[in-house]
Amino acid sequence: MTARDPGALVRRMQECFNTRQFDQADDLFTPDFFSHPLGVAGFEAGKQAWRTLVAHFPGYRVVAEDILVDHDRVAVRSSVEGIPVPDGGVQPMLIEIFRVENGRLAEMWGLGQGLPLDVLRSD
Repeated sequence: MTARDPGALVRRMQECFNTRQFDQADDLFTPDFFSHPLGVAGFEAGKQAWRTLVAHFPGYRVVAEDILVDHDRVAVRSSVEGIPVPDGGVQPMLIEIFRVENGRLAEMWGLGQGLPLDVLRSD
């Protein structure tokens, strides 16, 4: 991966998630990375969300189906494996858009279908 390859940056992030090497993803994100879905700055909250997901669903994996790069933006459509799908439910899918700054992920927007997002909500 080079700093000029935003698609490889996203693939590396997914590899860190899928192999549960969360701390190895630190250098992929800017210090002030902002996750719009979580509403927080810094990647530490993202790692905590990853840990929570895999604690509830040990087989949870994301598989990039499409990666589109446009200047400093990367859009990725991923299938999601390892979570239960109710009868007649939709196949889990995740769409994320990242802004890249100086070869690192600086900002993220995301949405999905069929995802167990309730496990990420704290009461």
